[in-house]
Amino acid sequence: MTAGPPIDELHFAEAPSVETEIPGPKSKRLIERQERVDSSAVAYPKSVPIALEEGRGATLKDADGNVFLDFFAGIGVMNVGHSNPYVLDGVHAQTEKLVHTIDFPTEARLDFIEKLDEIAPGDLKGNNRVVFGGPSGSDAVEGTIKLAKYNTGGTGMVAFRGSYHGGTAGALSLTGGKKYKEEYTPLLPDVVHVRYPYPHAERGGDENAGSVCPVGCGALDGECCQSISCARALEDVREVLSDPYGGLEDPAGVWVEPIQGEGGVVVPPEGFLPGLREIADEAGVPLIFDEIQSGFGRTGEWFASEQFDVTPDAVPMAKGIGGAGLPLGATMYHEDLDTWEAGGHIGTFRGNVPAMVGGTRAIEYVQEHDLLSHTSDLGEYLRERLREAGEGANSLGEVRGMGLFVGVEFDDGEDRTGKEIVADIQEYCYERGVLVWTAGRRGNVLRLLPPLVMTAEQAEVGMNVIGEAIAERAP
Repeated sequence: MTAGPPIDELHFAEAPSVETEIPGPKSKRLIERQERVDSSAVAYPKSVPIALEEGRGATLKDADGNVFLDFFAGIGVMNVGHSNPYVLDGVHAQTEKLVHTIDFPTEARLDFIEKLDEIAPGDLKGNNRVVFGGPSGSDAVEGTIKLAKYNTGGTGMVAFRGSYHGGTAGALSLTGGKKYKEEYTPLLPDVVHVRYPYPHAERGGDENAGSVCPVGCGALDGECCQSISCARALEDVREVLSDPYGGLEDPAGVWVEPIQGEGGVVVPPEGFLPGLREIADEAGVPLIFDEIQSGFGRTGEWFASEQFDVTPDAVPMAKGIGGAGLPLGATMYHEDLDTWEAGGHIGTFRGNVPAMVGGTRAIEYVQEHDLLSHTSDLGEYLRERLREAGEGANSLGEVRGMGLFVGVEFDDGEDRTGKEIVADIQEYCYERGVLVWTAGRRGNVLRLLPPLVMTAEQAEVGMNVIGEAIAERAP
């Protein structure tokens, strides 16, 4: 099998090319037109004011013909790049035959389900079922809420501070960010948010971790990871699930991002997910890993859970799984939880077969071009360059991440907050043709999510700009 061209043939160029002022005249006109007719909820052009025309690989071209390096990828959607020809050839062929099938069997649907099983994490491989519902990650999370409640009979849910799980009512109830939901309460009842391990925000005291950790280090074969942040988080979860006064009467499950995305690309200590697995098993509730942003190869493994050698009971997926940016949400779960009757979980667009073809072809492209190894190597390069840049920046607090899931946290300086520093860095990069994004509980994290097909040369060029931005805007 030859799954399309190599990654160095996918792009407009290896470097950005900015020929007009930014935004250019055509972009300005389109932005003004959007402001007249589009919703006030539109967000991204307010921070990065450009109008997009075309994409190739890890590059984007705006309406004025300027070429940008894309370290954003639609918040991690375009994992195999914009307009990947191998993916699009399959999608186009499918659209000429059949597009919408609800959940009738098709070759495209069954091929994709079998391909997902091929890359399934841990013990889910060969022991799973896949359900499609609505086309977004929020819909996939909603499906896991129904799955957990249906199988346990419980109503209570445990989620984490700093989390983001989506914008629909159930997913928003699990989301920790107050700004997303403060105007829309009340949401679902019986949701308890406990702390997520955040070593950078909870520095010091790690020598006491073993005495605090509630799992007896059994999850790591007796080797405590020695993180007080991890120990306190696990202690919170166990108390909520097991303490008679824990406050959650009838738990249905635990929802967690293996690596928090919107919360700031927060990578937990190595003992956290194994410990969480142990606590969930003791409580008899399913453990759900939200891999919508961290999955589909982003961390250098197909799923971030594999980085910690932990198998969840259910995995909501979206973003990159549509292959070409086509909307598709899905949930993989252990076959023991497959107790639904016909119609137990539905959604009009659960038969988006072009997106399923796109997903299958994206997996094949990653496999054929060894993009998991490439992602690991390129991600380590990005983090090393960021650490070097941080040597002269007193406000740079921490560089973290796995694979091409990278976060840089900036602490408050004497005259500017970390959020203001990150906004300045983003503006500097954007004006020079490099698109980056932000994250973090206080907006103080620079978030890099480039397509997995970004070349080493593009990464070097982009990091030169980002490094200059840090030196210029975060001295």
